This record gives sequence, C-alpha cells and structure tokens, in this order.
Amino acid sequence: MEILIVGAIIMFILIYNNTIDKDKFFADNQKYLEALKEDDYQFLVYARYGEDVDIDQLYSKRITMGFVAFLFVLVLSISNNNSAEIINASFFLNLVVSLVAAYFIFKIPYFQLKGYYKQHLQEIDIMLPYYLKSLEILIQHYTVPVAIGKSIADAPDIFKPGLRKMIDRINSGDSSVDPYMEFANDYPVRDSMRMMRLLYRLGIGSQERKQERLMMFSKTVSSLQNKARETKYKERLNHMEGQTMIMLCCTGVGIMVVILVSMMMMF
Repeated sequence: MEILIVGAIIMFILIYNNTIDKDKFFADNQKYLEALKEDDYQFLVYARYGEDVDIDQLYSKRITMGFVAFLFVLVLSISNNNSAEIINASFFLNLVVSLVAAYFIFKIPYFQLKGYYKQHLQEIDIMLPYYLKSLEILIQHYTVPVAIGKSIADAPDIFKPGLRKMIDRINSGDSSVDPYMEFANDYPVRDSMRMMRLLYRLGIGSQERKQERLMMFSKTVSSLQNKARETKYKERLNHMEGQTMIMLCCTGVGIMVVILVSMMMMF
C-alpha cells in the first residue's frame, strides 16, 4: 500500500512539473480519449471563449484532472483499509468509486459550459439570424461561397471556425449540402438546420431564380429575427413582473409586521 501511495504521489508530481509530457500522451491516445468528448463540446467552448481558445488544451486539462482525481480517490480509499485481506476484498469497489469520481471531475467543466450556454441562450441563438442578414447583402453581389468567405472577418467569433471549415470544403470541390449541414451540426442554435438548407439552395440553380430565392431567404431571416426579439422582450417583461411581485410581497410583509408590532405595543 505504501508503494502504491508513493507511486501515485510521484506520478502527480511528474505530471504537475511537466516531466511526463501529457500532451504527447494525449496525442498518442487521442483516438481513445476523443470517444469521451461530448458532441457539442466544441460549440460550447467557442460560445464561451471565442475562436482563439485552444480546444485540445482545454480537453487535455479535463483528462488530466480526471486522472489526478482517480489516483487521489483510489489512494485515499485504499489507505483507509488496514489489513491486506480487506484491501483485496474491497479493491474492486475502490476502483469503481475512483472511476466515478474521475468521471465526475472530468464532467465538471462541461457542465459549467452548459450552464453558461443556458444563461446566454437567447444572445447566442440570435447571432445566426443577424449574421445571415448581413450575409444577404453580400449575396446580392457575389455567389454564396464567395459571399461567405468575405463575411468571415465580420462574423461573430463563435461561428468563424465553422465558416472557415465550411468554405474550405466548398472550395475543395464539395458542391453538396454536406458542408452546410456539418456547420449546422457543429452549431446547433435555433433553426440552424433550416437556415443552412436555405443558404445551400440559394447557391444552386440558375441565376434567374436567384432573386426569387434571395427574397424567400430574406423573409425567413427577418422572421427569425422578429421571433428572437419577441422572445427577448417577453423574457425581459417576465423578469420585470417577477421583480415587481417580489417588491410588492416584501412591502406587504413589511406592512403586516409593522401592524403586528403596533398591536403588540398597544397591549
């Protein structure tokens, strides 16, 4: 047991001091470690930190913290047992508890990103319609792929990596709807699937029908913008009503307390 504890401490110190190259370990085993990554992790990271963040580094840190938690809980649980027989009998249970603890520590950053997204849901969802509205002006003068390429510089930071990826696929010769659908999957904001299909249809077909499709695209984007505004105003109104009710309740309770105190003083 003492050897195991010392080994775990040494392993932690080596990782902490970068004596063991955890980045190389992560790269060598990326195929297996990627299986633990959530489907919307990249989208949530970009939504929280923007495009300049190193996603691989953040994910590597999650793996490292989970591994350290596994070692810590395993050593702690084994050190609480005195006899070798007890250790052998409970080792499997200790291992399971350590894995559960490691998985929980590994998931905490993801839950934090998820919480940030829920708090800023309306702000993030409304970014796509506003971006597409600005893209509509460029599409009047350029083809859809060229317009998307020119719009990237002024696009919201959250969408820039996905837009570059989409343009690279289109420029490499992929004329199918797949690059647009991949973007919609990577950025699952409200109505992203429908908007990407409309954007794809806008880029195909004859030039004569472009104006007709552009008008339909413009109406759809405007409708999404109006829906987002209505939702935002409704949330603000509900928040104000809630604050007003709290104020009225506090005022009523205060008045009742004052009345009760006055009545008690009279007696």
